[in-house]
Amino acid sequence: MNPSICRAAALAACLLVHVATPPPGRGQGLVPASAGRTPTAGVILPAGTVQPASARIRRLSVDEAVALALENNLGIRSERYGPQIQDMVVADARSVWLPNLSLDMLRDNAVTPSATFLDGVDTQVVNKLFSNVFTVNQQMPWAGGSYTAAWDGTRRTTTSFFSSFNPALGSNLRLSYTQPLLRNFAIDAGRQQVAVATTNREIADLGLHQAIASTERSVRNAYWDLVYAIAFLDVQRQSLELAEESLRNNRRRVEVGTMAPIEIVEAEAEVARNQEAVILAEAQLARAEDLLRTLILDPAASDFWVVRLQPTDPPLLGPRPIDVDEAIRTAIARRTDIDQLRKQIENTDTNTRFFANQRLPDLNLFVDYSVAGLGGRRFLRGPGFPGPVIGEQNYAFGDVLGDLLGNDFPSWQLGLTVGYPLGRSTADANLARARLERSQGEARLLEIEIRVATEVRDVARRVNTNLQRVEATRVARELAERRLEAEQRRFDVALSTSFFVFRAQRDLSVARNNELLATLDYLKSLVDFEAVQEVPLLGG
Repeated sequence: MNPSICRAAALAACLLVHVATPPPGRGQGLVPASAGRTPTAGVILPAGTVQPASARIRRLSVDEAVALALENNLGIRSERYGPQIQDMVVADARSVWLPNLSLDMLRDNAVTPSATFLDGVDTQVVNKLFSNVFTVNQQMPWAGGSYTAAWDGTRRTTTSFFSSFNPALGSNLRLSYTQPLLRNFAIDAGRQQVAVATTNREIADLGLHQAIASTERSVRNAYWDLVYAIAFLDVQRQSLELAEESLRNNRRRVEVGTMAPIEIVEAEAEVARNQEAVILAEAQLARAEDLLRTLILDPAASDFWVVRLQPTDPPLLGPRPIDVDEAIRTAIARRTDIDQLRKQIENTDTNTRFFANQRLPDLNLFVDYSVAGLGGRRFLRGPGFPGPVIGEQNYAFGDVLGDLLGNDFPSWQLGLTVGYPLGRSTADANLARARLERSQGEARLLEIEIRVATEVRDVARRVNTNLQRVEATRVARELAERRLEAEQRRFDVALSTSFFVFRAQRDLSVARNNELLATLDYLKSLVDFEAVQEVPLLGG
């Protein structure tokens, strides 16, 4: 058989898609480019023909590429901050329920002119005060109630003759609680903000999940694109080798006088055309490699632009059943865009509850209880007004605190406060707006569910179409091989020309690429079929 026919048959056999298990030795380690031959996309590719001999390549499977992307992808890195940011928003919303502690200290010195004989001095009265007030107040996380607890201690001195205590030591303890009975009972502004912030945190989780699933889809598709680019380059080089061999054969025939010299020109033109195809295929390979590189590698690594990527997974053609109805149900239950819209509707429901509650009368029950104590140096007076000082008693501050703890001087208050706005309030307008937003969200949810079902059906149809294309392109490739073989035989016995041989070679190259492209399109459509049940297929 003619050597050209043998080579064509061998190359055609190489293009058959492998259905065996992946080759041994798969890993992520860096290996020299000359470390043997790697089966990729059904074509045995010598590693040295794809990468420069001096380059170092990273061999990786599609699952290893996905794992690298989850670790290094910049888009996923940025999305991971979303839930953390929302955690801070939730913490900020919950801070409304934290107790607030305050300490007020006061030093007061007042000198006033004596305006009455009751001052007991002729010119001026000097009053001095030192006080400190310790207060705790807190908004409760349930039922909208709030409490305040305050304790103070004071020391007063005066030059007024009629003061019974000088210095006077005082202390008061006050406890108060306010409980809404209508407005702010079921929900208040604090609980509304916490509920909305918590739901937004869940939306951020969904955004991260969507970024991960979308990146995984992009990585898998970029991986198969690189597989195709490598195989496509190899096919173009094989076509170039066929053209160069035909050129050599034509030159020999011209030398012995069995072929016209014009056939050499046609063969040289075919070689030049295939050289251009190889150059374009090399550029396509570089683009596909850079796309996968930016998706899976750490850009901070020193060898980010140096290390070369070598896929190790062949495109295994394994037809699988497609249950469209089950996929639609799964997508409607799990799609991140649908879940995000549902969470937004939950926020709208929270706002509706809050604004409806704000339309109620502002009815509050309050309870206030306090005890007081007094001490210091007390003057004992004799008969008359104001009576001469005949003695004194000293009460330390501990005695004052004893009055508090003994509940010797209690006082309390119990009451209700009622408030209601006249006319259309802000809560009425906000409630009407929230209800309209709820209706709008329901309409959007129905719209997106229909769109998701359509998208799932379209991707499932694409899977079946690509599977049929694989079979059709396989038959077309086999026929192109037989046609080239027949044309070559006709050429050998001078019944054909180089033009028809070259055209048959081109048709075989196109058929090979179509079969490979159909196989990879089938694999990518399977990737899309899995992804469409979780995330929108942004970018088609």
